[in-house]
Amino acid sequence: MFKLTKIAFFALFLAFGSSVFAAEYVAKVKPGVAFTLDQIEGYSVTDIHAEGSLILVSIDAEDEPFKVAAMLAKEGVEYVVPNFKLHRLTKAVSPSALKEQYHIAKVRAEEAWGLAGHKGKKEIIVAVIDTGVDYNHEVLAPNMVDGYDFAENDDDPMDKTSAQNPGHGTHCAGIVGATGDVDNSTIGIAPGISMMPIRFLDERGSGDLMNGIKAIDYAIANGAKVISASWGAGVSESQAKPLIEAVKRASDAGVVFVAAAANDGKNNDKVSMYPANARFENTITVAASDISDKKPSWSNYGRANVDIAAPGHEIVSTLPGKYGTLSGTSMATPVISGTVAFLLSENPELSGAQVLSLMQTSAAKVDIETACKCRVDVAEAYKAVKEEQMTVVPAAASIEPGSTKVFGAAFANGDLSFESTNPEVATIAEDGTLTAVKEGELKIKVTDAQGTSAESLAIYIAKKGSGGGGPGNPPGGECPFPDEATCKIACDFMPTLPWCSLN
Repeated sequence: MFKLTKIAFFALFLAFGSSVFAAEYVAKVKPGVAFTLDQIEGYSVTDIHAEGSLILVSIDAEDEPFKVAAMLAKEGVEYVVPNFKLHRLTKAVSPSALKEQYHIAKVRAEEAWGLAGHKGKKEIIVAVIDTGVDYNHEVLAPNMVDGYDFAENDDDPMDKTSAQNPGHGTHCAGIVGATGDVDNSTIGIAPGISMMPIRFLDERGSGDLMNGIKAIDYAIANGAKVISASWGAGVSESQAKPLIEAVKRASDAGVVFVAAAANDGKNNDKVSMYPANARFENTITVAASDISDKKPSWSNYGRANVDIAAPGHEIVSTLPGKYGTLSGTSMATPVISGTVAFLLSENPELSGAQVLSLMQTSAAKVDIETACKCRVDVAEAYKAVKEEQMTVVPAAASIEPGSTKVFGAAFANGDLSFESTNPEVATIAEDGTLTAVKEGELKIKVTDAQGTSAESLAIYIAKKGSGGGGPGNPPGGECPFPDEATCKIACDFMPTLPWCSLN
């Protein structure tokens, strides 16, 4: 018998370490429950992540479905999912060349710095979780704090380049906070803040689920205020469950988690993309825009699951030892991460939901399908924070008929009163709880005790998208295993599993 301790797992690893294993699975241990695998041959526990109550298990390829199902049937196991790969979210690399950073002008970053009298503050740390960062780069080094490499399990998160990785993490870091202090260099959205390089994507641009979760928890434990996540995978919600739980831990800790929407040109309301579709109080998902404020054909979008757009097409930033151009929602994400860090530098008490609402209501209107149909404007967002403009929170939302959502306001004084502009579609109670009645559109008006009022952007009442799992998932998109046979065998052991009715 063993519980979730490193000593116990190390002992189990030694017990099974001599076997040859083929497949890896992440299992979650139920709180306070001990369990054993010592009666089942063909298992090896190779890693433990106590923060998530997770273990990494290698399984002998022989009779793999039966062994997965047997593990699921163990009393102490809450769920089991494959240790799938997460990938960077960039498009093809453009030729490396310095040119005007149009995105800095487009989002009016320089104007924002002038209004603030600063470019962000060092106490605000953005964790760039990615392929690592060239922390010796001339315009990145001054803003670096210690990080970690979960791909190779050491304290050297250097960005290692290859044909598959031109320096993805370094490019993202430069968009967040390059200093711009060197002639003919680049500058970030918040060049005065600090950045924590965390590597879990390898030189091929891919990384294991387990290591991605470890990276998130490392950022939480080491003082990050913002996590910038320009990576993801098209997997079902059930398969992504341990990742979703890690994002929730970040949100619950008050860390703003900014994720890339992905580059498939698809509607995230209809497809499963994680961590982009993990929706909590302090999460923000980002679509890309181009120099003309249009959506590049490759950018994902979605009214319910994508919050805001930012420049992501042909963005010039840092690469290891040099500078260059990349495109993708990967590039749009650090624009928002840097903006959030800059706004938190002015008011560190703001929640992610408040910062998002302030960015949405102050943004430029564009024809890109997101919750606000808008593109970030750093200067206007800064004014809203500095002037403490009362803002409805959430400012934009898509809610299913029959469900509820609680509304409030940033920078309000005293008791609030609420009004629905279309009570036939949705009503709102005195405590701010909106009840969705039927499909339609409305706005929410909030008035505080001093008579100051604010109105939301469009609130949509609509049925949830019909999206299922990502590529390779079985019918129904809920079973976390890569083949239907495993799902069916698991249901024989545990017919109460959520996907069993689908098979």
